Amino acid sequence: MEQRSWIITGASSGLGRALTEAALAAGDTVVAAMRRPERIDDLLDAYPRTILPVAFDVRGTAEASGLIGAAIDRFGPVDVLVNNGGVGQIGAAEEVDDAGLRNMLEQHLLGPAALTRAVLPGMRQRGRGTIVQVSSQGGRISFPGAGSYSAGKFALEGWSEALAGEVAPFGIRVLVVEPSRFRTGFNGADVLQVAAPIDAYADMLSALRADMLAVDGKQEGDPVRAAEIIRDLITAETAPLRIPLGREAVRRLRDSYRRSLAELEQYADVSAGADFPGLPESVRPV
Repeated sequence: MEQRSWIITGASSGLGRALTEAALAAGDTVVAAMRRPERIDDLLDAYPRTILPVAFDVRGTAEASGLIGAAIDRFGPVDVLVNNGGVGQIGAAEEVDDAGLRNMLEQHLLGPAALTRAVLPGMRQRGRGTIVQVSSQGGRISFPGAGSYSAGKFALEGWSEALAGEVAPFGIRVLVVEPSRFRTGFNGADVLQVAAPIDAYADMLSALRADMLAVDGKQEGDPVRAAEIIRDLITAETAPLRIPLGREAVRRLRDSYRRSLAELEQYADVSAGADFPGLPESVRPV
């Protein structure tokens, strides 16, 4: 099989670590970007010639081109970029301040966007490449307490849907991954960010806060199996734009799509009535 060159952010744990291990085991090369590179010293010992750990914060958009350059200098052109780094945040809209909301957008939209822009010229020139955007089931549906997190993931998905159409003519594919709960560090008390609570929302969100922390280490999703699915889709001739991962994600997204379609149909005539009478529907180029 052809050797591929990967860049994977958030490579020190969870899905990022599992993807790194899968790529290395297959004989590929990996630039593993994370805040604390020493956390994968074992992989560096096992694969000294095919892995390059790099200290990197996904919010540092000014460093994006430097990361891409380091990858090219070490392993040549980049075949796969995996935008995986990021953390969760729990808090009602009134509880999450500007800094907290901005942090979610920087990690889940602006950081991935900067890396994607930096890697695209090389992929376009070569006529191939894959961009993997690790979103979430929370990138398509949301619920009280998850608004700030979903804001970043919703934005990433909308941006990536447009991106997919823009780069397809150049032989570049985009894969948006939508996991449910996976056994990663996402729900750890030292990882999951929780906004300072306001008493008015205590009854509404106390159960959510407790559940998000209590599930740490008990999630049903297997990062290794997820990594295998993602790698198989990258090497397949065809792949969907979006792929939910985990039974919960499949159920929640299916139910959400059905509710949304039913609501659209219920109010279709009302919605259509907003046009000027007698004018034909506009025709767009896409």
